[in-house]
Amino acid sequence: MRRKRVLLLSEGFGSGHTQAAYALAENLRQLHPGIQTRVMELGSFLHPTLARWFFSAYRKTVSSQPKLYGKLYRFQYKKPLNPLTQLALHRIFYAQTAHLIDRLQPDTIVCTHPFPSIVVSRLKRAGLNIPLCTVITDYDVHGTWISPEVNKYLVSSQQVKIKLMKRGVDQQRIEITGIPVHPSFRQAPDKEDLRRRLGLNPLPTVMVMGGGWGLIGIDTLLASMTRWKEELQFIFCFGNNGKALERCMQDSRFQHPNIKLIGYTNEIDKLMEVSDLLVTKPGGMTCSEGLAKGIPMLFYEPIPGQEEKNMQFFIDTGCAELIKREETIHRRFKELTEYGAQLQEQREKKRRTAQTGWESDYSAIIWSLLQKEEQQSV
Repeated sequence: MRRKRVLLLSEGFGSGHTQAAYALAENLRQLHPGIQTRVMELGSFLHPTLARWFFSAYRKTVSSQPKLYGKLYRFQYKKPLNPLTQLALHRIFYAQTAHLIDRLQPDTIVCTHPFPSIVVSRLKRAGLNIPLCTVITDYDVHGTWISPEVNKYLVSSQQVKIKLMKRGVDQQRIEITGIPVHPSFRQAPDKEDLRRRLGLNPLPTVMVMGGGWGLIGIDTLLASMTRWKEELQFIFCFGNNGKALERCMQDSRFQHPNIKLIGYTNEIDKLMEVSDLLVTKPGGMTCSEGLAKGIPMLFYEPIPGQEEKNMQFFIDTGCAELIKREETIHRRFKELTEYGAQLQEQREKKRRTAQTGWESDYSAIIWSLLQKEEQQSV
């Protein structure tokens, strides 16, 4: 019998959308080993040169003109993608995507970014008869995610479900699942063994992340944190920002046995496990991984738009705090040195809540779509 096939489509706007796709693929394979999955960043696969230029322009806009990006996000917030952009996506992707789907013959398509969801939705309007599941990878919902052709929305929270319903999406098409994270983030390995393997000291540990792009460049923030390098241990994760990593490696403030500088790594789950506090930008994927680990979070400089919405969700639920001034850093670091055991107990409670708090399992929902499609084709 032919194995069931799931095609997961993402885009390279940051790393979180694609990480969610890979996490969902791994969860699916663990739940049903017979499933065949394939993850693609649609734009990069079909038009690699154009995609590199486009993603670079997007990154520069977000980094250098965040207020402009925020205005654009809010302007389109309650609307679907404008007709001109839809036409551009149609011309660039439509025929090639149809050919790709025809070649791969998936039984279900899952999108973790609105652009491929829009393209597949248009194909469905033209007659494509494949279930479409869209995973909203933030704790808010922008208008570009919404399409009547989507069979199932997987969302992060009850608030996102309510927002979708207010915009006319039938509640039967919405499932609260949380954002997919790799199964390793739901494991709790022995911390002491992990520390030894990672070459870390037995001290309260602060993990500092800048997202997939490694957008760590706030000198005052870094200076405030490194003042604590005798009492605390620091893990600075620079992602793909090799320039920032090199700059800090040459900086005397970071040359200390209690400071570990790393670039891109596949061991974020292990590093979060041995850390006691996460300092990060509030990207949807990083926040979801932190939530799965139960680790308390401090946010800095959210990008206007979806990161502000993510930040507000986690602040409202008591999982995070925004760094408004240096005093916030010193207060939270002092708590680590004085109340480590109590904070660890609180963390374990949050971890247990996070792992039992979702109403539905995303892998099971995808599997049910596959089963439903099989029954209808018999």
